[in-house]
Amino acid sequence: MLTLVSEALDPAAAEIVDPLEQQVIDFFVDGTRVLGLPRSIGEIYGLLFISPSPLSLDDLVARLDISKGSASQGLRTLKTLGAIREAQNHGQRRTYYQPATDLKRLAGGFIKEQIRPHLESGRTKLDRLNASAESITDPGRREFARERIDKLETWVRKSSRILPALQKLLGS
Repeated sequence: MLTLVSEALDPAAAEIVDPLEQQVIDFFVDGTRVLGLPRSIGEIYGLLFISPSPLSLDDLVARLDISKGSASQGLRTLKTLGAIREAQNHGQRRTYYQPATDLKRLAGGFIKEQIRPHLESGRTKLDRLNASAESITDPGRREFARERIDKLETWVRKSSRILPALQKLLGS
């Protein structure tokens, strides 16, 4: 169980992560692991998701026992993905965050920021693979490489067709 580092922070941070919070955090950590994202992103989003009130960077650092750098980077990534937003802070100097809980927004942000760039860079890599395959002198190996590269090109082409439909379905 995670404990508080400093009690000088906001009252919301002056708590131990309770068992329910830990289970929600673990749920999102598992999800981020599947997506290839750092553990801290799942921890941050999980705690924000289960928190009844917005939390500051310092709250997250204290409650999750993570470094400020890791928390800051995680918040930046989550903002870029559209997974969190800044909360009304009513004149306070700290910035507070709350989760976006709309699945369409979360999935749309992930597609836009993670999948689309990967597909776009994949096209360039496929061009290089084709050029490399042409330089293979062994005819059998060259044919095998071409077949596999054709398979990759089919995957990229199909993904490129499905992605816009998926984004439309998700409303992003």
